[in-house]
Amino acid sequence: MSIKIVTDSTCDLPESVIARCGITVVPLYINVGSKGYLDGVELSRQEFYERLPTYSPLPTTATPGTDMFRKAYDKLASEGATEILSLHISISLSATVDVARLAAKETHSIPVTVVDSRQLSLGTGFLVERAAQAAAEGGSMREIMPLLQDQISRTHVIAALDTLEYLRRSGRMNSAVAALGTLLQMKPLLKMYDGKPTAERVRTNNGATERLVSLMSDLAPFERVAFVHSHAPTKAESLRLKVQHLLPSGEIPSVEITPVLGANIGPGAAGFAVVTARR
Repeated sequence: MSIKIVTDSTCDLPESVIARCGITVVPLYINVGSKGYLDGVELSRQEFYERLPTYSPLPTTATPGTDMFRKAYDKLASEGATEILSLHISISLSATVDVARLAAKETHSIPVTVVDSRQLSLGTGFLVERAAQAAAEGGSMREIMPLLQDQISRTHVIAALDTLEYLRRSGRMNSAVAALGTLLQMKPLLKMYDGKPTAERVRTNNGATERLVSLMSDLAPFERVAFVHSHAPTKAESLRLKVQHLLPSGEIPSVEITPVLGANIGPGAAGFAVVTARR
């Protein structure tokens, strides 16, 4: 039995992890003007974020069609996989899960199980990595699924945005954005937990950082931690220094989020993705 893992480009896993774990990544699309780019393939993070403030109109994002998912599933089947676990960004933020489910029904070469990660960025990425590790250890689908459900219940992604403008224009997280109101002089703080996006507001960059520190303190101790940012490594490093006492041993990555997410939240965001320790 050989279970292979498929995910999408919003998972933000480093290339080294993707290669080591044999994970297949289906890229989403970024549309800039009349041209579409494959996320993480045809447009680098550096180029995208440097140009993002100058784009007019702002870039939009799109989910690939079922053909792209079917091709990924069929390719893995031809390479010897006997089952596929396809893990994707939360249905509350993207239609990717629905497209993957339709592609799974249309795939006849191999059984495909599609799972809503109920997360984004490395909240999804940590789940994908855990699934790949369990599969490599010989775990069956029946054994892997409870591991994922447990981890979903302990995963949080929280980030302070520099501006609300990109999110408002994108139409993503509409309920969370509506809850923030229309105050301009504020920094939106976005939270993602168990498929539910929520938000709160703080008034300054310093206030946003201190709130992130407070939230991390409330959630500690941790099994996994990573810092995430949209072209704001200095902000991510500042947060790391303030919470150093909360971090578990081992490598703690700082990851620039993929452009398909950055298009919706804008540059200058920083925050964290964590899996809390079992209580």
